[in-house]
Amino acid sequence: MAGRINDDDVKAVRDAVPIDSVVSEYLQLRSAGGGNLKGLCPFHDEKSPSFQVSPGKGLFHCFGCQEGGDTIAFVMKIDHLSFSETVERLAAKAGITLRYEEGGYNPSHQRGERIRLIEAHQAAADFYVRALESPEAEIGRKFLAERGFDQDAATHFRVGYSPAGWDHLTRYLRGKGFSDKELITSGLSQDGRRGPIDRFRGRLMWPISDTAGEIVGFGARKLRDDDNGPKYLNTPETPIYKKSQVLYGIDLAKKDIAKASRAVVVEGYTDVMACHLAGVTTAIATCGTAFGNDHIKILRRLLMDNGSARVIFTFDGDSAGQKAALRAFEDDQKFAAETYIAIAPDNMDPCDLRLAKGDDAVRDLVEPRTPLFEFALRQIVGRYDLETPAGRAAALDEAAAVVAKIKTSSVQREVAVQLAGFVGILDQEFVVRRVAQLARWARDKGGDGRGDPRGGRGPGGPQDRRGGTPQQPVQTPAAPSGPALNLRSPAHRTERELLKLALQKPALVSPAFDAYGADEFTAPPYAAVRQCIAEAGGAERGLGDNREYLVAVMDAAPNNAVRSLVTELAVEVFMGRTIDETYAGMQLVHVRLRAVDRRINEVQGSLARLGSNVAPDDLAAAQNEVWVLQQYAQSLRAKGADAL
Repeated sequence: MAGRINDDDVKAVRDAVPIDSVVSEYLQLRSAGGGNLKGLCPFHDEKSPSFQVSPGKGLFHCFGCQEGGDTIAFVMKIDHLSFSETVERLAAKAGITLRYEEGGYNPSHQRGERIRLIEAHQAAADFYVRALESPEAEIGRKFLAERGFDQDAATHFRVGYSPAGWDHLTRYLRGKGFSDKELITSGLSQDGRRGPIDRFRGRLMWPISDTAGEIVGFGARKLRDDDNGPKYLNTPETPIYKKSQVLYGIDLAKKDIAKASRAVVVEGYTDVMACHLAGVTTAIATCGTAFGNDHIKILRRLLMDNGSARVIFTFDGDSAGQKAALRAFEDDQKFAAETYIAIAPDNMDPCDLRLAKGDDAVRDLVEPRTPLFEFALRQIVGRYDLETPAGRAAALDEAAAVVAKIKTSSVQREVAVQLAGFVGILDQEFVVRRVAQLARWARDKGGDGRGDPRGGRGPGGPQDRRGGTPQQPVQTPAAPSGPALNLRSPAHRTERELLKLALQKPALVSPAFDAYGADEFTAPPYAAVRQCIAEAGGAERGLGDNREYLVAVMDAAPNNAVRSLVTELAVEVFMGRTIDETYAGMQLVHVRLRAVDRRINEVQGSLARLGSNVAPDDLAAAQNEVWVLQQYAQSLRAKGADAL
């Protein structure tokens, strides 16, 4: 049984390892003012940083998911370690020798599994590096040299060699005190007929590290023709190695990725080496799997989604590369960064390009040029005969379905307009409507858990544009979606204030607020909260027992995300100094006026696009609607809340 770590030693470890230095190994931190630092929370997805670190207090806290604690709590949470494992790791980092109570300290029994597996990989990496210098490894050194990598390059990337015998590494690690069970669990050894044997034999070895720089696995490249295994063989899934959660080179690239707000995603170990040696030190690669959600999370924490971030993919131009690009495009919207694709001449990868044309060619390759969405859609469209109506229709159907997956409406529209050009359809609005229709169908089927985001009432005013009355219930999104809430946006600020008033001071906005539709709130999360209020009986219900009213609103929330936003708005302070009827009236008027102006622009835009093709009766009805709305807008501007 493991001994208990001495309390004084735990305190010494906590004091010796600055929390900001530990956290910054996993995400980029920037000043938050007041001596605090901020970054994108590693424990939940978020668009703007709500994760804060206080170096002076040795604490972290996320205002988004409410995770918090000290350095030990952070490491335990992010690396799924026990308390003892975490203290041991941090003690090693600080050079502190720990004392154990309840008996002596036996590393082979008392160190946690993860730390033991990390130590086994570290020992294996040292073994492989030394083996690369052996006569047997001449074939490996020749492989590297032929690709432009000298001894210094091999040393920098810790490239090694696994001897061709059955159990060289296994016997070496046994001698270091590792048990057969640990060797099998680590993936460094595998079961043989007479006991454990080496998993990797006669191959070049690349150590794969996590974001903190700890070796968690290996990538092994075949060198000999008599090797019947795959060209590349990676560590299997283990307690410390999940291929979907690691990026080769991230330990070397993370600081430059954060500094430059740019990442280059390549396809192989030698491509990462070539890029770094050519000066592209932000290059990383996946390890035997497609670039996916977990990889995006790793990069987002480093890029900080600051608007100027860039992610450049260097997929091959062959069919496999095209498929990879399409998969990446479907995940593209999960980045706030702009994404691009780079394809070298003759479809050379960065390693081959460096050999053929030098470092300058590699640096030039990864300069952003072709947006990823453009490349992906052109690949789809290019499979059809666009000279025929049937070909254009088929191309549009397939490509529009991809564009419809984009959740941010403004981005979806922009890409749809460009898709029209790719397909050769002059009527851009037809393509925009087609994409929007597919998106609505997907939502109605429950594909993303939301209802029609444009459902519900019109922009307010005397009559709903669908013929409904202001008191009719409104179908709105069941969960927050769409672009991140931007409190720099006057519309979002006003909508937020109005919802806070409806929750905290309903007497100031009732009964006018209850005539507002959910689609008068441009941010889908706010529309979802508005729907909750409606389902709870409206702000008018808050005139009685306000506590019961808030409970009813929270009970109406379809999920925890909406419920959390309700509670947040219910306790958040107001932006104004004096919260009275005048202040409430201003928020009511601003929200309604923006909705009316949006509807006027919609109708006028439709008339402009249709031109002379609109039927006389439809034209007269549209012109009358515009006139009524303009009069209403003028009244709102002149009379304020009295015109509601």
